[in-house]
Amino acid sequence: MIDSAQKQITAFSSTLLNMDRLGAEKIVRQSQENNSPLQTVENLIVPALEKIGRDWEKGDVALAQIYMGSRICEELVDLFLPPSSPERSSQPQMAIALLDDYHALGKIIVYTSLRASGYELQDYGRVTVDELVQRICDDSIQVILISTLMLRSALQVKEVKAGLTAAGSHTKIIVGGAPFRFDPELWQEVGADAMGATAGDAVIAVTNSMKEVA
Repeated sequence: MIDSAQKQITAFSSTLLNMDRLGAEKIVRQSQENNSPLQTVENLIVPALEKIGRDWEKGDVALAQIYMGSRICEELVDLFLPPSSPERSSQPQMAIALLDDYHALGKIIVYTSLRASGYELQDYGRVTVDELVQRICDDSIQVILISTLMLRSALQVKEVKAGLTAAGSHTKIIVGGAPFRFDPELWQEVGADAMGATAGDAVIAVTNSMKEVA
C-alpha cells in the first residue's frame, strides 16, 4: 500500500506532467500545512522531479513535459522559498554547466533539485572547455557541476581540470550524466572530485563539497 507521502509525490508529479501550475501550487500549499517550506521542497519537489526523470528514461514522458515541469518547480521554489529566505543555505559560489553537449535534461533536473534544496547557483548553459574555465575563474566559482550525455564530452572534464589547475583554481568539480553512470570509475579518471548518479546524489555531493571549501 502506497503511503500518503508517496501518494502526494505521485499526485504532484502528475500535475507537473500535465503542466498544471495551479494544481501543483495547491499540492505544495497542502504539504506546507504540516511541513516547513524547505521540508516541502526536499520531500515533495525533489522526489517528484526524480520520478519524472526516471519515467522519461523509460520513454513514458516527453522531454517537453520534463522541461515545463522543471520550470513550474523553479517558480514554486522561488514563491515559497525565495532567495532572501533564512532557510536558504549559506554557501560558496556555485554554478552548473552543460559541457559541449546539447542534451540538457540532466542539467535541468539537477539545477532545479539543488534550488529546491535551498541552494543558489548560476546556470552557464552549454559551454566549451575554454569558456567554462574562463567563467569559473571570472566568477570565482568554488563548486562547479558539469553535466554530460556523450562520452566525448565527459572526457573533456579532464581538460577543464587541467585548465583550472593552470589558472591556480581549486574549484571542486562534480560531474554527472550517462557516461559516469555506465563507468563508475570515470569521474576519477577525468579528475573530478565527486560524481552524482541522480539529482539526490548531486545534492549530497554539493553538501560535502561545501564542507571542504568552507
